[in-house]
Amino acid sequence: MRGFKFLVVSLLLAYPVLSLADARDVPGSASWYFYVDLEQMRSGGPGKAVYDWLRDEVMDDVRDDSGLDIEREVDRLIAYSTDDDKGVLVVEGNFSQNTRDIAMAFIASGGDINPLKSSGKTYYRFAGSDDIDDDVSYDAGNIKFQIDDLKKESFISTSVKNKIIVTASEGQMQELLARNGKIPGRGGRKGALMVLSAEKTLVQAGMRASALGADAWDSNVLRNTEQAALLIAATADKLAIEAQLTTVEAEMAESLASVVRGLISLAAFDDEMDAETMAVLRGTRVESKGNSLTVSVAIDPGLVVATLRD
Repeated sequence: MRGFKFLVVSLLLAYPVLSLADARDVPGSASWYFYVDLEQMRSGGPGKAVYDWLRDEVMDDVRDDSGLDIEREVDRLIAYSTDDDKGVLVVEGNFSQNTRDIAMAFIASGGDINPLKSSGKTYYRFAGSDDIDDDVSYDAGNIKFQIDDLKKESFISTSVKNKIIVTASEGQMQELLARNGKIPGRGGRKGALMVLSAEKTLVQAGMRASALGADAWDSNVLRNTEQAALLIAATADKLAIEAQLTTVEAEMAESLASVVRGLISLAAFDDEMDAETMAVLRGTRVESKGNSLTVSVAIDPGLVVATLRD
């Protein structure tokens, strides 16, 4: 769990930015993306149970470890990486002066506090090191940062109202600041990552199979997969979860659909499975159309939280 908490801190202190509508705004060149709407979760409904779990298991410890109060200050975040492996992260919320001070302490601990300017806005360079093999650990006053994957330089800005922006390249930062934090969007680019959406979106994620790296291609499924997308949304009283896979050939999509249906059918014969889980499996929809495979299910949030706690 501690590693996961550091991941949260990494996202919140180390990577991009836009006007956070949802993941439909990610650029067409993105190779993966992740979006979460904490404001929607905490507003009530089926997402509230998951939010409460995050608060108890993650947010409180992040606050104690770093001083960053996610519950009070963070509303939404989006992270993505482009085809040229340039990462971006945008965090949106009502940030306190304490959080801005933490960001500056972080910049000072491993970077240059001399401000850089672009489009009338300020940003800073965080100097990484390609020579570091382990996690990067910095002490800034009484604040200790231990964050994975900050071995290369990045650029950080808090100049756009209610946003913290971090980018892997200076060009990305300058472009975003010129657009006042709004990312260019998909622009009708052919082959752009698909994005699943709903009226009350909680989580969106997507990636190209190639983003997993060469080691992943030992999997026959991944060798025949182009991209995948995930959506978690709030319905009346359930969490609606939908996953979609695009395969290279239509025959692979149908084959995978048959495999998933078969696994669900086999699980139905498990005498030790509780009634709630059995109902979820029976309510799971598996569809294939062309080279697309879709799996969707509506789950009671209490069951999700119970599973997370186990």
